[in-house]
Amino acid sequence: MQPVPARAGDPLDTIETPALCVDLDAFERNLDRMADATQGMRLRPHAKSHKCPDIARAQIARGAVGVCCQKTDEAAAFVAAGVRDVLVTNEVVAPRKIARLAALARDATIGVLVDSTDVVPVLSEAARAIGVTLDVYIEIDVGAHRCGVAPGAPAAGLARAVVAAPGLRFRGLQAYQGAAQHLRTPEERHAAIATAAEHARATRAAIVAAGIACDIVTGAGTGTYRLEQSSGAYDELQPGSYVFMDVDYGRNTLAADDVRFDQSLFVLSAVMSAPAPERVVVDAGLKAFSFDAGLPIVHGWPGLEYRKATDEHGILAVAGGASPPRLGEHVWLVPGHCDPTVNLYDWIVAFRGDTVEAVWPITARGALG
Repeated sequence: MQPVPARAGDPLDTIETPALCVDLDAFERNLDRMADATQGMRLRPHAKSHKCPDIARAQIARGAVGVCCQKTDEAAAFVAAGVRDVLVTNEVVAPRKIARLAALARDATIGVLVDSTDVVPVLSEAARAIGVTLDVYIEIDVGAHRCGVAPGAPAAGLARAVVAAPGLRFRGLQAYQGAAQHLRTPEERHAAIATAAEHARATRAAIVAAGIACDIVTGAGTGTYRLEQSSGAYDELQPGSYVFMDVDYGRNTLAADDVRFDQSLFVLSAVMSAPAPERVVVDAGLKAFSFDAGLPIVHGWPGLEYRKATDEHGILAVAGGASPPRLGEHVWLVPGHCDPTVNLYDWIVAFRGDTVEAVWPITARGALG
């Protein structure tokens, strides 16, 4: 693991860089805003964004029913930390992973997705072998064209297979439109979720018509959860990135009734070289960020722009007239994409004002299995 970059009580200017940092005031506002905005619905935040049990506990304390994870080992990290309701919003097909997933159900309510009848008997046997019950949700393709069985009759046929399998409890549908989260205009996002909601409604109706209860339709993300919430088709919402935000979410145009979340996540870097008046180099490069959504941006320093990255160097341009940072001075950077950036670090330094308040382990970091 990486050395702990700070201790509670340390001043900000002593944090060892590069470090993943969270502004607690902004972070807590985001938690409260989502809790308030989703009252009357089940909120199951996606923990793949933060991979941190301390954050999951803060979400549950504000009313969340549990968390989502993407991987078996990610779920294991949260169950070990005391989270007692985890939905793995992914298909798990490898027998050894399924066995580990079933074992978690001894200590927590565990859900998993299916989009094929082939895996149903494997899940059933794993659950029966140790005397547990796994909750199963059918993932339907509502427009993202990733995983998911076709909506309607094909999903109803899969539901019949789940209901007939010992050790499994059919809970409902996963109807997540991930591709809609970063559609830039409210109109584009509205159209995408209207289609997703219609698929969810039609599929639930087909399952109920087959004599099977379909208790929960779950889905949604930070970019669209208000649309799923108002559609009448969803019972549970799964936003995750709202706790942090990032450059890419900042590119979305918000609708008039959208809740605005504050940027709380930063990578703290330090100037390691100042070779020219128009250029400084910081110690946060390709290995300090995920670059799939583009370059990070500089926070709170007008005239300073992150222009280029190599493995361990970030090249910052200094615009004419701007005051450049000095050698060793800290520069705050906003990641392009928060989720995979978090996965590069072992610790989150949580600060308030100019003081470190806590350092949280990113317990599920690297949990890829």
